[in-house]
Amino acid sequence: MPEDTQSSRSGSSTSTTESDRFERLEGAEYDSINAFLRDRVAFTAREWAVARLCADFRTKTGVEMTTVGENLPDLVPFMDDAYTRQAVYQARRSFEEKVREAGATFLYGAYADFFTADELDEIAYEATEVARFLIEVEGASLPAERERNAERRVRDAMEAVHRASLELRYDRCPNCGERLDEEAIESE
Repeated sequence: MPEDTQSSRSGSSTSTTESDRFERLEGAEYDSINAFLRDRVAFTAREWAVARLCADFRTKTGVEMTTVGENLPDLVPFMDDAYTRQAVYQARRSFEEKVREAGATFLYGAYADFFTADELDEIAYEATEVARFLIEVEGASLPAERERNAERRVRDAMEAVHRASLELRYDRCPNCGERLDEEAIESE
């Protein structure tokens, strides 16, 4: 939820020539950031930086892609080159596609019963920790209430996935074929 993150510096505003985003990565090399991300998420450093800035530079009429691209080296310490509007669009689009694919992969694993409820909880916990860390590295914070709301939505969604999976798999007794009641389904 990039649009829900707030700059950790109170009173500062994002400027096209100076930004507090990614300042913790000052001096870091693009390749080392990319390697770190490759071990934890499905997107690249390029896609991460561009998606973050596109959220920051969102206006009522769209994203200031030209502004993001032209000022990329000034806004992100590990980016050395300016990007065209098309390159910014492509990186943002790639990020969005990877997020959707990762979500579908996760839900497929949950629906198909590849993981136990405890394993899914562990996966969600690890994902939450990585997401929090990346938001902190961006120089942003996620207000506690928004974090709780997001966790509640994820929990509700995972409970719905679990119920749907149980209903798909256990609505009838595997031995006699008789329809199971709600209590029997929930006990699985």
